[in-house]
Amino acid sequence: MADVILISDMRVHIVDLPTRAVHSHGSGDVSSIHSIVLELVTDSGITGWGEASPWPVFTGTIEANAAALHTYYRPHVVGANALETNKIIAHAEQLVVGCPEARAALESALLDIVGKSKDMSVSELVGGRHRHSIPLSFSVANPNFDEDLQSVDELYEDGVRIFKLKTGFADHTFDLMRLEALRKRYGTELDLRVDYNTGMQPFEAIRRLRDIERFDLTFIEQPVARQELSTMAAIASALDTPLMADESVFNARDAMAAVTLRAADIFSLKIMKSGGIRAALDVAAIANAAGIAVYGGCMFESGVAHAAGAHLCAVLPELSLGCEFYMANYYLREDILAEPFPVHKGFVHVPDGPGLGISVDEDKLARYRVELLQ
Repeated sequence: MADVILISDMRVHIVDLPTRAVHSHGSGDVSSIHSIVLELVTDSGITGWGEASPWPVFTGTIEANAAALHTYYRPHVVGANALETNKIIAHAEQLVVGCPEARAALESALLDIVGKSKDMSVSELVGGRHRHSIPLSFSVANPNFDEDLQSVDELYEDGVRIFKLKTGFADHTFDLMRLEALRKRYGTELDLRVDYNTGMQPFEAIRRLRDIERFDLTFIEQPVARQELSTMAAIASALDTPLMADESVFNARDAMAAVTLRAADIFSLKIMKSGGIRAALDVAAIANAAGIAVYGGCMFESGVAHAAGAHLCAVLPELSLGCEFYMANYYLREDILAEPFPVHKGFVHVPDGPGLGISVDEDKLARYRVELLQ
């Protein structure tokens, strides 16, 4: 087996993927998925795929991540040995401050190549598969709640039982009304969670969150701004419902700070925040040592990034709260994968096959591409 697989070309596809509805959040609205699909071509004929999915109000911008990949990473990636994944990623970290999504895309594409060359899945490469499927959570985020109720009904018929309401983008009574409607409609058959995406002010948080605890929620996610760790700790201490940190925990350093203050009971793991699967595993290790649960989160992604996230979740024995890789199947009008991202009866099934276990439909990629950097 070859010890050297040289990267011969690097293509940065900027895509705009249409969605089925607007999704509202405490930090802003999303009406399409603007993402970057990375294609690495090698001299062995193997192609690796990755995705960078930034959100300007959360992690970063398309423009910055495209520049990181095309302008700064390219001279050091093209001509490199794809099997030296750690070396390439370590160098990338030195080239550009921030842009964790670009590193996540680069790592995914490299691991896809390595896995294909060794006939191993990405989850086997990064620790070994602990599970083959993960319960799926869908985000209830349409400002038109009647349309959202129809979506919930359809997903319920498909076997989905976990629903996370995006809260804080309208007034408190709207959030209470939606929770009450779902509990009245489905009783305790639904596993309900809420996510404020930093939409609350610290002074109001505890009082209002006590209002919603009566709906028997599995967790409350990130009510206040990323930097409000002391407020997060006060909320976690005051409430009976577990508190999840998302925007407050990007990387291992953030995780250490949150553990020190006991600012959350749960961490949301996202390869786009951490800069890839291995960096997210560092966050998970800190959480596990501190007795903090973990959850499989995502940004606004296609099936390419979903596949990488699913492989992350597959290797974590401590992951117990499911994942939210629903966008390829239930939010996008059309994904860019050749075969549908594997979701069946309310579970994400970790893709089988070498590498990421997915193939990109290049006709669909071309259809939704708005710019190609090569």
